[in-house]
Amino acid sequence: MTMLKLYDCSTAPSPRRARMLLAEKGIEWETIEVDLRTAEQLKPHFLAINPRATVPVLVTEAGDTIADNIAIAAYVEALHPTPPLMGTTPLEKARVLEWDFRCTMEGLMAFAEVLRNSSPHMKGRALPGPRNLDQIPELAERGRTRLAWFFEDVEAHLKDNDYLAGDHYSWADISLTILFDTARWIKAQPGDDHPALQAYMARMRERPSYNL
Repeated sequence: MTMLKLYDCSTAPSPRRARMLLAEKGIEWETIEVDLRTAEQLKPHFLAINPRATVPVLVTEAGDTIADNIAIAAYVEALHPTPPLMGTTPLEKARVLEWDFRCTMEGLMAFAEVLRNSSPHMKGRALPGPRNLDQIPELAERGRTRLAWFFEDVEAHLKDNDYLAGDHYSWADISLTILFDTARWIKAQPGDDHPALQAYMARMRERPSYNL
């Protein structure tokens, strides 16, 4: 049988979300590594697969490509609803999307603002994709503030909740796990003043998918 293919980069946070999703679903897949360090995502052979020049990209059994994490999650959930990672009731589904949006926009985007606007290795590459943009140092400062605020909000939420979006592990928890881990790249990881978040992450690290 044709297997799902995942265009991946083992050192990047975004495709790790897709890897954890597939692992939590118990799905086997073929990995095709894309070396972002050498800008392989900008080479013609990869742009023919994803003109947006980003990973992950999931190639379905029928050969269709899906090049966005939330779209990949929706596709996989529709085909493999058990275990549910996108919620089961209408409210649960809404909560998963709500928290995933917050993790992405308030957390991961804030992290990206800092990294892409301060790292010398990303000079002239302030946004992912095929087009180049200069760094804006002020955005790095804003990103740190936004990220700190988001971790404060998550800490308050997790004081009364074991998971982000309901009573069970979900796609939103994958997104928060990735954010927590990658925050160390910019020395912005939550510390002892976030006990609920630290306890939450201790539970997340016990899941086999965490090590992917």
